[in-house]
Amino acid sequence: QVSVADTGGGLVQSGGSLRLSCVVSGRSFRSWAMGWFRQAPGKEREFVASITWSAGNTYYADSVKGRFTISRDNAKNTVYLQMDSLKPEDTAVYYCNAGVRVRTPGDYWGQGTQVTVSS
Repeated sequence: QVSVADTGGGLVQSGGSLRLSCVVSGRSFRSWAMGWFRQAPGKEREFVASITWSAGNTYYADSVKGRFTISRDNAKNTVYLQMDSLKPEDTAVYYCNAGVRVRTPGDYWGQGTQVTVSS
């Protein structure tokens, strides 16, 4: 059984930064490609970023490219999303996903963490 726990959300002013963390347990973390998705009120869940198991490749949505950075620490079974230059339109619940295939989510989701960016 796989457990995905995402944390690190909060309230930040426009232009600020936050770092989300996601810890995966239950199976070999090193074998998973990992990703982040988000869902704003009244909108569908959308892809944000993903990283391959070796961290050799990363992918980003156009809306966050150059502002967000995804990384992973396989020794800690953890993936991170560093979010800089945040904008009000980044406000959403952010979900960690295990087993992502580039921009297509895998089967395992975290519970979500709220990010609110005030203008």
